[in-house]
Amino acid sequence: MPPSLQVGPYTVTALDDGAGPFFSPRSEAFPDATTEQWAAADRLDPGALDAEGRWQLRFRAFAIRSDRGVTLVDAGIGPADSPAASWAPVPGVLPDSLAAAGIEPSEVDTVVLTHLHTDHIGWAVVGGEEMRPFFPNAAYLLQQAEVDAIEDINPHLRSAVIEPLRKTDQLRLLDGDTSLRGGESVCATPGHTPGHQSVLVASGRELVAVTGDVLVHAIQLLHPELAYAHEMDPERARASRAELFRNRAAGTLHLATPHLTEPFVTR
Repeated sequence: MPPSLQVGPYTVTALDDGAGPFFSPRSEAFPDATTEQWAAADRLDPGALDAEGRWQLRFRAFAIRSDRGVTLVDAGIGPADSPAASWAPVPGVLPDSLAAAGIEPSEVDTVVLTHLHTDHIGWAVVGGEEMRPFFPNAAYLLQQAEVDAIEDINPHLRSAVIEPLRKTDQLRLLDGDTSLRGGESVCATPGHTPGHQSVLVASGRELVAVTGDVLVHAIQLLHPELAYAHEMDPERARASRAELFRNRAAGTLHLATPHLTEPFVTR
């Protein structure tokens, strides 16, 4: 059974899709980080550094289950022919992880894509020439601002993801923070990309934040002000990260992270 976290009536389950090295040295990804900061981050998440000194990433999605339905947050790196194939360790194993969690693709009724980077949309649409949504009964949620910026993010994804979802009438565009159902909501966290969004799951004084790429490395837990080279708007990204981390509604904040070694971090 994949690792999970129970918060009130919600089960948040981490679904592995793969693991592998980042495509550039971490010193280039975080050019302002000091030797001392790296040492502290490596103590916090030693698994993020492989034997050759490369930044090792996990690639995962998250399922949120309750008696109201199943929400999937992000869609991993995808099959062998996915858009992430040029750099990520495809094929991913998300279908096996779903099966291990007891979830059929047809059970997923909502897919929240945090943003349009290729390691987060891989299983959204599959099939090569016969393109189809992998989750046939789900509404796919994206921020309007993300689709508006697609030419700057990755223009190929218009035909690979956006148009197939429009064809089946499964694409839903959001404008900022949006309530989903019960304690589930979407929180706009722009900066990494213009329409980046995270997902919040609240029950009482407990809150789970499925971060997307607001958080990509443990060094940002220790130093959230550090700029990440692959943020399109570093200032807005820093502001989104700081706001998410200091959420005052939570007595306990759990961060569900797609790329850290451990899927859940409690602050």
